[in-house]
Amino acid sequence: MQMNLKLTVVAALAMVAGLASAQDAVVKIGHVAPMSGAQAHYGKDNENGVRMAIEDLNAQNLTIGGKKVKFEIAAEDDAADPKQGTAAAQKLCDSKVAGVVGHLNSGTTIPASKVYHDCGIPMITGAATNPNLTKPGYKNVFRIIANDNALGAGLAFYAADALKLKKVAIIDDRTAYGQGVAEVFKKTALAKGMTVVDEQFTTDKATDFMAILTAVKAKNPDAIFFGGMDPQGGPMLRQMEQLGMSNVKFFGGDGICTAELAKLAAGAKTIGNVVCAEGGASLAKMPSGEAWKKRYDAKYPGQFQVYSPYTYDATFVLVDAMKRANSTDPKVYMPELIKSNFKGVTTTIAFEPNGELKNPAITLYVYKDGKKSALN
Repeated sequence: MQMNLKLTVVAALAMVAGLASAQDAVVKIGHVAPMSGAQAHYGKDNENGVRMAIEDLNAQNLTIGGKKVKFEIAAEDDAADPKQGTAAAQKLCDSKVAGVVGHLNSGTTIPASKVYHDCGIPMITGAATNPNLTKPGYKNVFRIIANDNALGAGLAFYAADALKLKKVAIIDDRTAYGQGVAEVFKKTALAKGMTVVDEQFTTDKATDFMAILTAVKAKNPDAIFFGGMDPQGGPMLRQMEQLGMSNVKFFGGDGICTAELAKLAAGAKTIGNVVCAEGGASLAKMPSGEAWKKRYDAKYPGQFQVYSPYTYDATFVLVDAMKRANSTDPKVYMPELIKSNFKGVTTTIAFEPNGELKNPAITLYVYKDGKKSALN
């Protein structure tokens, strides 16, 4: 009898708890990045940023539109492939997520942005940097990092003004990102009086660059600019050393500006010739970058790459707009995003009318003893 009473009480308590949680509104935030393939280390880092933000937001026990909300991540893998990217975007639209953080690559983000536009879901990227992303003028598309116009130009200015380099060869991986950042570097380098002695192309799947590097070496450049990502940048640095190109500077955008680059270069001394650029301040100069990084490293040891502080902030910016609109409905809160003035980990986030970040910073990095270090 006493046992039955206990069971009844337990069942009643469980039912009450169930009712309470049933009243919570579950709000899904989508995240898309390459979680498989050679770029999975970036994708994992980006997803970690969103997961950490969602944990922190849920700890605040927020009430929006009269309901206690519980945030959940809807995570998708686009494998850095444009077709898979649009399929993932459509899946998130169909599952009616409240907003999306992503994608990583410009080549996936640009086509996916149209899918999100057509289904009326806001998206914020903290990683894709091709300026063409915001050119269509979609009201749902936002970027919280400097674009390639800033990155490519900043590197060319440094090459010409600080290092006084005269001759540069350009290699790109033919992706929207790689081609875009290389074009901006080339245009700025030429305007600064530098000579482009050679232009070569590869792919974002290649690992053997001996033929193109041999052709470049014959032109005797002071530097190579590489538009691409670290799975290609690392082997390229190893092969440059093998070809005796140990005095040639190696420039690149945020795609190669990772801790992973040093690992992929596998001890090549040419890592010391790298100058790369990231959109945003260094962690040390971010408003709360170093404190945030300590928390990140405790949760995800050894996984930090580049963009997780931005995906963390992007998640908070979406929710900040929901709070101001007092609604998690994308149609209701989307107009609030453009009015954002959010003090994030990376910077105070406010947008230009086209969804670009106002006053974006860029930081140049070099590798000292194989460790990435901010130049400025």
